[in-house]
Amino acid sequence: MSQVHEKSPKHCAKKRFNFNKFHKKLLFTFSTFLLTMLSLVLLVWLILHPTKPQFSLKDTDIYQLNLSGPNLINSTVRLTLLSNNPNKKVGIYYDVLQVYASYKGQIITRETSLPPFYQGNEETNLLSASLVGNQLPVAPSFGYEVGRDQKIGKFVLTLKVIGRLRWKVGTWVSGRYRFNVNCVAILPFNAIPSGPLSSKQGALCSTIV
Repeated sequence: MSQVHEKSPKHCAKKRFNFNKFHKKLLFTFSTFLLTMLSLVLLVWLILHPTKPQFSLKDTDIYQLNLSGPNLINSTVRLTLLSNNPNKKVGIYYDVLQVYASYKGQIITRETSLPPFYQGNEETNLLSASLVGNQLPVAPSFGYEVGRDQKIGKFVLTLKVIGRLRWKVGTWVSGRYRFNVNCVAILPFNAIPSGPLSSKQGALCSTIV
């Protein structure tokens, strides 16, 4: 005759307690490991403290800038930028780069995308872009503003870069950060211009990350 073993409620409660205790230990171990890793990343970040990239304008050329209708403009702008990573131990992934030009707060070209690239520590890269605007709407005062600047003899153009970047420290790569670059080019603007408006004077740009 077989024996029947019955477990008392007290025994079951004890077993359930041990099972919950195991899960608590596992959760505590995982939390400790995660906190240690986050602390390590934060420590590395604070020690290295990445410095935002530096941009400067090398040259700017305006090949076309004319009104094709009452309040519509056609434009062609070419520019060359220098991008520098001042960090000694931090690399930069540029995932998104979009460039456009504006004049007195009015956008005169469409956004042009530059190919993504990686920039090593203390590395400098040359970036070129051709910006085009076809039938872009502008304010009724646009023609008057251009004519006034022509009399003054200088044309002030604003060039902007917007994008996203990631920092690289060793094998660790950060999440994406937005950045904005603002450059100002001052081009000679004669009363009777011959050829494109050009500026070869380098100018530093402001960068916000």
